[in-house]
Amino acid sequence: MKFILKDYQDAAIRDVLDRLKKARRRWHGDGDKHAFSLTATTGAGKTVMAAAVFEALFFGNDEHDFEPDSGAVVIWFSDDPSLNEQSRWRLHEASDKLTISDLVTVESTFGSDRFQPGKVYFLNTQKLSKNSLLVRGHDGDDPALETADGQRIMPDMRSHTIWDTIKNTIEDPDLTLYLVLDEAHRGMKEGGRSSGDGKPTIVRQLMNGSGSTPGIPIVWGISATVQRFNDAVAGMLDRSTLPNVVVDAKKVQDSGLLKDTINLDVPDEDGNFSTVLLRRGTAKLREITEAWAEYAKQQDDADKVLPLMVLQVPNSPDHNEIGEWLDTVFEEWPDLPHECVSNVFGEHKTETFGRYSVPYIPPERVQESRWVRILIAKDAISTGWDCPRAEVMVSFRAASDKTHITQLLGRMVRAPLARRIPGNERLNAVDCLLPHFDKKSVEAVVTALMSGGDTGEPLPGRRILINPHEMKPNPTISEDVWQKLLSLPSETLPKRQARPVKRLTALAHELAVDGLLADAGKKAHAELHKVLDGAQVRYAEETQKARTSVLSVEGKTVKADVKTKGMTFDDFVEAADYVVIEDAYKRAARVISADVATTYSEHIASRASSDEDREDALIEAHTVIAALGLVADIKDDLETAAEKLANQWLTTYRVPIKSLSDERQEVYRQIREMSADPLPVDLARPNTWLQMTTAKKADGTEERLQRFEKHLLCDEDGLFPGDFNTWEAKVVSNEIKREGTIGWYRNPARATQDSLGITYEDGGDVKIVRPDFIFFVRMPDGTVAADIVDPHGVQFGDALPKLKGLAKYAEEHAGVYRRIEVFAKIRDKDRVIDLTEAAARAAVAAATTVVEAYDSAAASDYVA
Repeated sequence: MKFILKDYQDAAIRDVLDRLKKARRRWHGDGDKHAFSLTATTGAGKTVMAAAVFEALFFGNDEHDFEPDSGAVVIWFSDDPSLNEQSRWRLHEASDKLTISDLVTVESTFGSDRFQPGKVYFLNTQKLSKNSLLVRGHDGDDPALETADGQRIMPDMRSHTIWDTIKNTIEDPDLTLYLVLDEAHRGMKEGGRSSGDGKPTIVRQLMNGSGSTPGIPIVWGISATVQRFNDAVAGMLDRSTLPNVVVDAKKVQDSGLLKDTINLDVPDEDGNFSTVLLRRGTAKLREITEAWAEYAKQQDDADKVLPLMVLQVPNSPDHNEIGEWLDTVFEEWPDLPHECVSNVFGEHKTETFGRYSVPYIPPERVQESRWVRILIAKDAISTGWDCPRAEVMVSFRAASDKTHITQLLGRMVRAPLARRIPGNERLNAVDCLLPHFDKKSVEAVVTALMSGGDTGEPLPGRRILINPHEMKPNPTISEDVWQKLLSLPSETLPKRQARPVKRLTALAHELAVDGLLADAGKKAHAELHKVLDGAQVRYAEETQKARTSVLSVEGKTVKADVKTKGMTFDDFVEAADYVVIEDAYKRAARVISADVATTYSEHIASRASSDEDREDALIEAHTVIAALGLVADIKDDLETAAEKLANQWLTTYRVPIKSLSDERQEVYRQIREMSADPLPVDLARPNTWLQMTTAKKADGTEERLQRFEKHLLCDEDGLFPGDFNTWEAKVVSNEIKREGTIGWYRNPARATQDSLGITYEDGGDVKIVRPDFIFFVRMPDGTVAADIVDPHGVQFGDALPKLKGLAKYAEEHAGVYRRIEVFAKIRDKDRVIDLTEAAARAAVAAATTVVEAYDSAAASDYVA
């Protein structure tokens, strides 16, 4: 793969491969057909995951212990040829093994009698429709294709249809046909029938069979909303289901692939505000364009993001009115060229809007067509379409059209650079302006946008803000306060399935690319070779036994006496041949990694004096590695050494890495997070936040949020609006009045780079807590001290594990903080524990309930 996979992507790939392995075995063993689905919210990278799965199908995957299927054939099916082409391009873009010739678009001229293994064939509904050349004559259902004597003929004198190709592929015992349904919820009509003619939909024909063509044996549905697919599969009598793969929406949001914030601008009063909000939307487009240009300048990146604005119009729009809207856009931004407008209407033609002639552009071409800055659309454009450049939308749909609005916004949530921009919420947000909505009617939009796909569960980490205000760095906060914030040790969640050797290899590659460590790959492998050299000595006895096992093949000879009908078993031992040794070597390579196995083989064989000796030496090297792979402790030693060296290099080159661009730093951040253990990460400096300034009361009315002074980011009045409960507001008010307090920071609750995270264990899982507040105090000697102050609810099941995690953090970082205080209300009393004190940490460690910790002598009543 060309990309470093996210943890949730890797886990989903593992689960999909597990399903495919089982389905393949059962199909070839018993003729059973299976189906399952992959559900992931929009923007999770479903095509990237599919690319990794196809690589494993065709070439194997050592990390997931997946053997290649030499007869694998994949049909990628959707109802949109343009969506297919977009998916084909993305698969090629993500994979370093799938070539363009492996990704075959089935055209009307396709004439093979069966599909070839090792290829993905792209088909769509239109290619299998009744009038398509690929299907005419299928099962003799087209009388026009019969001669006078009743003989069946094919278009262009073909000997078979595409259905024959599918049938031949299914019936070939050396092939395995997999059907991947992109946007799997489509084509699944209620009751299994399409409207009108009573025939099953084409998707169902592929799954259930059509005429003499049997159903495709293995079906994998992919979508953000697969419920209709799941329901349809469950009702099929001759197809079993495997457990579906569901990607955790929170992990997707935490990954940074999706924008964190959706800003909704709506009028505060009744009236027609179309022009006003359109001007505001145009101004936002200009501002975000300038912001991206400034960011590109900071990063020395010539290929800056060029955002666009979507104008969403009704299904039967007034073309003259759209022309007036375009007049408003160009009046607000005169430097915007008139040729930057395009449409994606279903009519697929140039449209005339007032005095503007606006060409049509296919939706999948919008992202790459940087000249498009204003896109005129109707409803959801097309399923599967997305355009990360779409940063602003002005929707002229009525309030009753909330579904169309949320569908389109759902296609605009991908982060333009496929990563979160550190410390800048403006560049991690999308703006939607709704002239025909009010704050009450917008609630349905908010609810829909917070949903994570099929489950309807909220997306933790995503924010929907109505009429937010920007917060910028507070000019009254001195630089040493900022430096103190950035110096605070934050932690990351460990990777559930860490691969230390792969992590070290990836780190070495990146260090070499950035010129930070010459020949880093060679140096990394040289260290691992030393570990393997030492292992041969340390585990000499075990290695010798393993070597004997590799070089010999044990079996039994069965002798049957026909007369007595008795049987005897005699053991035999034969010397292993080259094929057996190579098979054992490949299995060992999965243990120590294929790259290390290759370089270690060369390391051993390099001692040979001639080419002939080198060939023998290479066989010997493979034998040695095959034996090492059978000694369990060697893998642990190798991974321990790899983890240690990777962490050492990350520490050594920490400062040079900090000097790289955000894009390059993100690569190292991902490598750091590949660790099996929580590791410290640097906080990013926040420079733009988006905050609500009002909150809804219980009676439905709104009130302005209380604003506080001294926050590190503030509005134009130097104040920060705090959306706090009564207790949190009380703590902030008291703390900022304390003598010496010069600033404070509302630690974001989201998984952003400017949020301080602290790990803790809960039921065997490592999780992360983000304390609420950090206060900064000027000490008598002029230095800046930091205090963590965290109002800590006791009603949740993880309250005690969080408390223990904070105590461990306080012990590991003794001297970094002046106070680490946690608060809780116990029997109407405000109690506080300062975890910088050893006695307090001991009390927390000994506590069996969170209340017991706050009742201990180490706790005290909170005093303002």
